[in-house]
Amino acid sequence: MRSVRIGVDTGGTFTDVVSVNEQTGEITTTKTPSTPANPADGFMEGVRKVLRKAATEGDAGMEAVSAVVHGTTVATNQLLEDRIADLGFVTTEGFEFILEIARQSVPDGYGNSYFWVKPPRIVPVHRIRTVGGRLDHTGAEVRPFDEAQAVAAARWFRERGITAIGVCFLHSYANPGHELRMREVLEREHPDAVVSISSDVLREYREYERSVTTLVDAAVKPTMRRYIANLAERLEEAGGSGMPFSVMKSNGGVLSAAEVVHQPITTVLSGPAAGALGAALIAATAGHLSAITLDGGGTSTDVAVVVDGEPSLTTEGSIGRYPCKIPMIDIVTVGAGGGSVAWISPEGTLKVGPRSAGADPGPLCYGRGGTEVTVTDAHVFLGRVPPHLLGGEIPLDADAARQGIEALAGKVGLTPERTAAGILEISAFNQSNAIRQITVKRGLDVRDFPMVAFGGSGPLLVCRLIDILGLPSVIVPPDPGNVSAFGLLTVDVKNDYVRTFVTRDLSLPAAAEIFRDLEGQAAEALDREGFAADRHVYARSADLRYYGQAYEVRVPAPAGPLDEAWRAEVLDRFHEAHQKLYGYGYRDAPRHGVEWVNLRVSGIGPITRPAIGRRPYGTVPPEPEPATARQVFYDEWGPVPIHRRTALAAGTVIAGPAVIEEYGSTLPVHPGFTAVVDAFGNLEVRR
Repeated sequence: MRSVRIGVDTGGTFTDVVSVNEQTGEITTTKTPSTPANPADGFMEGVRKVLRKAATEGDAGMEAVSAVVHGTTVATNQLLEDRIADLGFVTTEGFEFILEIARQSVPDGYGNSYFWVKPPRIVPVHRIRTVGGRLDHTGAEVRPFDEAQAVAAARWFRERGITAIGVCFLHSYANPGHELRMREVLEREHPDAVVSISSDVLREYREYERSVTTLVDAAVKPTMRRYIANLAERLEEAGGSGMPFSVMKSNGGVLSAAEVVHQPITTVLSGPAAGALGAALIAATAGHLSAITLDGGGTSTDVAVVVDGEPSLTTEGSIGRYPCKIPMIDIVTVGAGGGSVAWISPEGTLKVGPRSAGADPGPLCYGRGGTEVTVTDAHVFLGRVPPHLLGGEIPLDADAARQGIEALAGKVGLTPERTAAGILEISAFNQSNAIRQITVKRGLDVRDFPMVAFGGSGPLLVCRLIDILGLPSVIVPPDPGNVSAFGLLTVDVKNDYVRTFVTRDLSLPAAAEIFRDLEGQAAEALDREGFAADRHVYARSADLRYYGQAYEVRVPAPAGPLDEAWRAEVLDRFHEAHQKLYGYGYRDAPRHGVEWVNLRVSGIGPITRPAIGRRPYGTVPPEPEPATARQVFYDEWGPVPIHRRTALAAGTVIAGPAVIEEYGSTLPVHPGFTAVVDAFGNLEVRR
């Protein structure tokens, strides 16, 4: 009988795996090194490894697996590394320079415009074709679609071997007719092409953002199709025939692998989104409905904010230099992970990141040919992490780390200890700046939020972050390196649909018709995912702004019939959200009219989430016996007690200086701090 659900999160350094037995509630976790050359290898090894481990707890092999959910960085890495080639673009005649003009914005303001060099566009001008035909903003046809130009464009791409093509015509959010005809022409004239049309990807106005979002979807579609097909085939060969296989999306939902290959752009923040959701559930279970989440990996650190139990969403995100206006969890990523490289700038100052040593060759202490000092090497040199990873599976070369730190110290003129501590201090400030972006820049006081720190390197700097930011506390969950994989098992199926409808005087019948259409699309997708109609959930929202503003505020909209009470409720929510975000509002100023911009529906298929069990309080000794001790540098070298986390019962208090170790992560407890084990096995760190 199939009763085991598995979550697999592929990161830059490690692949994290969690399984939950749906009958017993037993949760099993493990990790395995990622395989950047072919991520599917690490994925399958992780699945086999967690099944072997679960088998000792009474479960069988692949025949016991009821579903696999995957968080992937394949699309993200392709965009971050700018691996975009042979991409074509079809747009409206006369608008071939839409990508060149973009938003006319210059980083750091126009004072920088003399020195700023415009980055290369996602599609250069010479690979853009235009097609005649024109719609107005209501979707009415001004000029008919030019079939002959469309055929010529399709043949032009075919002759040059350009097989990934994005199509974005003016005002196609109001009427997709011309784009659908262009897709038919491409299918007929250039059958080898992979095509994305903007009315499928993002049916929302703002031509530049819609164009780039569509092109990003087209760019990652071939890679994602190959990757997902490879995984599905290997799962089937391993005995998972007919088993549901889903992929995490950026919006906080999952979608079946068969569906997600048609909208791969929705996976660009797949792994980080799962981590934020898993951390939100852990924080809520521990009694904190609002929290900051920090996911520290080998390559980067991802931070998000949870308010009232839900991670904040945005449609103004970007991946690398590409704006992507799809709904996604509001995550800020900084290149400050365990593998971040320490280097000396031309001015002679010490820097850390954003470049990473990754999984291969990795830090010096991995002994795989790495030649540069990393954050992990600094931790190893200072004794704050053990001389091995994954409970001894990966031994670390402490001598190599020491030699690298000493060589770098000679270049910057500091002692090795100050150099290593400086590397960690810079990394902590890099992380704190990301946290400020997600809180202070959003009008939130960082001191009001406890933080959930997870990921393999997430707990390593929490004591410094408490001091730098004034955090009230930090929660380190059990198996912190596997929280993202655990989050994959807490996620509902979710699809988002949007329609631009700009008006100052909202017609309730017209809005009701749009919502019916969007909910119909959502229902069809949930039917394909196997959810019965009585389990469908539809969440409405709307984007509004004060008339004359350039950007909108998204607010939830009530279910039920659209009447004047419904309109008043949405407007009231908009005024309140605007006041909270920007510090002012015009609730009682009739001369400042409100403009409706977009109507949205999320179709949700709810799942049963795994329960986080309480841990029984044992007889807690006043001073728990450490497993061992070793020399650790905090303010000075000295013997420091080393505790095994698995031996700590609920209620245990560990006072710093100390180090708490477990299979996938380590928590250094600095002098002046305490770590308390709560009823759910979390470590709560406070000054």
